[in-house]
Order: sequence, then structure tokens, then C-alpha cells
Amino acid sequence: MQFKYIFGAAAAAVAVKAQEANSTNLTSLLAGNSELSALNTLLSAYPDVAGALANATNITIFAPSNIALQSANESGALSTLSAVGGAVQALLQYHVLGSTIYASGISETPAFAPTLLTNETYTNVTGGQVVEARVVDGGVSIISGLKNNVTVTTPNLNFTGGVVHIIDGLLTIPPGVGEALTAANLTALLGAVEATNLTSALSTTPDITIFAPNNAAFQAIGSAVANLTVEQAAAILEYHVINGTVAYSSTLTNGSVPALGGGNLTITVTDGEVFVNQARVINADILLANGVLHVIDSVLKINDTTAGNSTQTEPANPYSASAGTEVPYTSGLPSATTTIAALVTSNSAVASGYVTPTGAVGVNSAGNPSASASSSSSAGAAAVTAGVGAAALFGGAAFIAGW
Repeated sequence: MQFKYIFGAAAAAVAVKAQEANSTNLTSLLAGNSELSALNTLLSAYPDVAGALANATNITIFAPSNIALQSANESGALSTLSAVGGAVQALLQYHVLGSTIYASGISETPAFAPTLLTNETYTNVTGGQVVEARVVDGGVSIISGLKNNVTVTTPNLNFTGGVVHIIDGLLTIPPGVGEALTAANLTALLGAVEATNLTSALSTTPDITIFAPNNAAFQAIGSAVANLTVEQAAAILEYHVINGTVAYSSTLTNGSVPALGGGNLTITVTDGEVFVNQARVINADILLANGVLHVIDSVLKINDTTAGNSTQTEPANPYSASAGTEVPYTSGLPSATTTIAALVTSNSAVASGYVTPTGAVGVNSAGNPSASASSSSSAGAAAVTAGVGAAALFGGAAFIAGW
């Protein structure tokens, strides 16, 4: 389930008037902007995508600059992608929102806006895979898979079908659960999922939220883990998953929500600190092909719904277990080949500065828009039917479809 939001009527009127007053079509805008000649050339090689965008209304395009595309060419990323049927088309679709969002509509509270990427080869998020848009240090950042962060360098280039924002890098299509866990060094959870035969369920179920204990959390309850049966371990892991709701950090609010395996989770948000039961969220909004993942600092115990609080200085240990000498479930697992700092950084207050969420978990008008200053797009995503078995690199971050 995806929760949608339409910006106010006044903002919509501004967007419509801006588009009506502008007679420049997308083709002319791209051809006439010296920073976008490389994108114009790339689109010309994919006429189906180019034609769909040219005829679309009420869309937002995050347009990589010439320098961004040159870097991707020099790294070999685009040539690798072009060898995989449909992959470049999917990447282009991921740079387009099905709504019109101006820079002034983006704030410090992150918004998760659906793109035109809907093909199930690459995503299983209802309504289209999202990008995160937020203001950081006074500038607009667009954050995609593996927390690849690019900056809007030139905003609000109006054309008859919507608006273009020039960005300084390519976006990364969010990967499958297994790739994300490896890249974020969540190898204990990865091993536990494989040991309990939950790999297929977590990688193919649409619209999920995973609260992922870090390696230290598993090691802290080593004595308890050692005595678990496969069935008991699987039940504990399922308790870390919300099924049917992609709950981004700005849509987490105080309340209770059912877990996949039964029982409820208690969400507590206090002064930017976010807790799931007693576990603190220390890294939020790692986008997945089928949802979102939040890293937590302790392993949840089924039906121990005691709420966390900001006076906690150490990770909770609801199992009253002793630490192991090694990290459980990691024997034989490969380590991440590169370290992506944004995936392993800890933050005790992941929602600091956010607009206070209201409503049920997963519902927050400020944090999860599907359409902004205009109505939703008429553009359809070009079909992508080919399977993907190769990796492509974007800004040093790997994308691998599937688990």
C-alpha cells in the first residue's frame, strides 16, 4: 500500500499557470540548454522514451548534466547498461516523476515521490519506485538507491509538460534486499534471512518496510541466537517487517502497526529520535526494489512492545542475553567490496528537523507526496521486459536487480 498526497490548490494553480505561460516544449528545452546536450543525445537513442516524455504532461525530470553523463560514460556504466535490454530505458524512467514538483515545494522533511519506473524487473513498489527529495544545507538533494545523493544545480526549467531540474549526477535504481544488506554491512541479517529460508519472501513481496538490526545488535544477543530453532529465528525476523506499507522516515508516527509475522510494533517519535519498540532507528530510508529499510540498533523481541525513549544511551537488550564472541550468521558470507559511508553512518535522531508526522504509520502529507504543484502525469512508462543479470555502476554504487 502506498499513501499519496496532492499539494494544495493554490500551489497547483501556480504550476498550471507556469506551464501555460511557457510555450517551450521538452525537445526545444533540451536542445537549447548547453548543459543538457548529452542527455538530448542519449534520449535520441531511445525514441520510445523520448516520445513518451515529449508528449507527457505534469512531469518532473531530474536531468543529469553533461558532466554527470560524461563521468558515467568514462566509468563504463552506460556501456554496461546498454548491453542489458531495457536497462537504460529503466534508468531514464527513474529520473522522471509522474507529477510536477518545483524546488520551492521541497523542504527539510524528505518527500518520497513516485517516478515513472514501474517495471517489475526493477521495482515492486506500488505506484512507481520513489526518489527522496529534501533540502540539505540550503540546497536540494535527490537521494536514490544505496543513498546515492545528487544535487540540483539548476532548478525550475519550465516546459509545456512540466519542469526540469538539472542534477550533478545520475540516480541509482534501488537494489534488491540482498544487495542492500551487503552494501550496508548488515551481513548478520543477510545470513539470518538465508538460514531461515526467507530470501524469496523478502525479495519478492511488494511494498515492505524492514527494520534491520545491525551486526552489533545480533552479536549483543549471541547467547540467545545460539539456542534458536530455524522456526523461532524466522518468526523473529518476520516481526521486523511491515507488509503492505512502505513507511519512509517522514511517515513514521507515534502508534502501533502490525508486523508481518503477527503481533504489533510500537513506533515512537520524540524530538527527531525514532524508536521501534525499544530499538532506535540509526539509519533511515535505504530504498529497496520493493520498499524501504531502516537500520536499528537492537534485535526486536516478539510482543515486547515496550516503547523506547530518548534517555536511552545504550542499545536495548530485550532478550537479557549475553554477547557472543563473533557476529552470528555471518560465516561464509561475502563482505561488501566497497564502503558507502551513507549506508553505515549512525544517527541517533534520524527525523531531526522533520515536520511532526500525523495520522497512521505510513501516512504523512508532507513526507510522501505522489503529486505536487500539479495533477498527476499522463506519461506512461515505456515497457521493460528483459531480465537483468549484470551490475551497473553509478557514482560508485552498484545496482543488481533481484536479491
